[in-house]
Amino acid sequence: MGLQRKQIISSALSKHLSLSPEAPSGDLGEYDIKSLYLNILKSSGKRSPSKESEEVMKWISFAEIFPIDSPTCFDALSGLNKDLALNSVLLGNGLTPSEADIIVFSVIHSSVIGLSHLEREKLVHVMRWMDYIQNKVDFGKLFEKVLLEKGAFELQLQGIKGDAKSEIDTNAKKTVENTKNKEKSEADLSMKKSDVGNKSTGKKESAQEKKKPSETEAGEKDKELSVSLLNIQVGLIRKAWKHPSADSLLVEEIDIGDAKLRQVVSGLAKFYSPDDLTNRRVVLITNVKPGKLRDVMSEGLVLCASNEDHTIVEPLLPPEGAKVGERVSFLGIDGKPEDVLNPKKKQLEKITPNLFSDDKGVATFKGIPFMTSGGPCTSSIPKASIK
Repeated sequence: MGLQRKQIISSALSKHLSLSPEAPSGDLGEYDIKSLYLNILKSSGKRSPSKESEEVMKWISFAEIFPIDSPTCFDALSGLNKDLALNSVLLGNGLTPSEADIIVFSVIHSSVIGLSHLEREKLVHVMRWMDYIQNKVDFGKLFEKVLLEKGAFELQLQGIKGDAKSEIDTNAKKTVENTKNKEKSEADLSMKKSDVGNKSTGKKESAQEKKKPSETEAGEKDKELSVSLLNIQVGLIRKAWKHPSADSLLVEEIDIGDAKLRQVVSGLAKFYSPDDLTNRRVVLITNVKPGKLRDVMSEGLVLCASNEDHTIVEPLLPPEGAKVGERVSFLGIDGKPEDVLNPKKKQLEKITPNLFSDDKGVATFKGIPFMTSGGPCTSSIPKASIK
């Protein structure tokens, strides 16, 4: 994490907590965002409730891996936008911005300032939240003001009273009614023309009927691309051994918190010995359809990162704080996973091209990190494909 970013976070938190800018002791280069936050919090004498503290850590993890000056920056902001669609602020009741709101605001500010008008329009909830924070907290000259374009029509009406406003409302209603009548007339005329065409050729109606299913199918394809269809969980390999009839395969028994261990066959024999994998934490998809690989049953898929020529392959690594069996989440992406993926729909094949590690080795879906209660899942291979 850049020193400049840490300096900005330090100054913003200090202003928020009414501390001097020099509140953190020691060289800022020694801190990550978590230790910086805890140091400043200690200086302020404030203690967060344990539940709130857990939520703050979630947003600190987001801030740690936010890809400034990266092509994936907009994807990360889009995930934040979806989360803010359901919440006015990141944490708390909004009367007083939380430390989580201050930290994330500080980290994404420079990226939001650089967005185009069109990009800002797509991030309406992020922009609303940014405007709220910058007007709620006195940051002094620390941040350039994020300017929002707000519609003026309602504001103009607020200054008009009594009969004048009633007249505007009446005229507006008449305009809407006239528009509807005009559209209805045009629709009726269009239907008559369509009827004539159908009687003469019999082709237009057929073409329209064929078009509707294709639009539905396109919608289904978009829906299938969501990573929420996958049930991705943190696992612990309890035991591993060589496949009895395939030199390139290993068999693992993986603990995902269920009473029974899950057996998975992986193509890792070229890269790891069974001893290398024993007691290793992994990330796996647990709702793939069970099936036999060379006569050995496999009930999952261990997700691995690999370099471009596939000479280096390694299982994704969950953080130490992640709980065995917990489901990996993606900020701003909600949805229930399929009970079992349908191989005929090729759901997995459509999703995995969007799985990759960023330039820091953080595992992502379209730039949105694989998140757990202990932080993001990672790989030692940056910019790797994941499957």
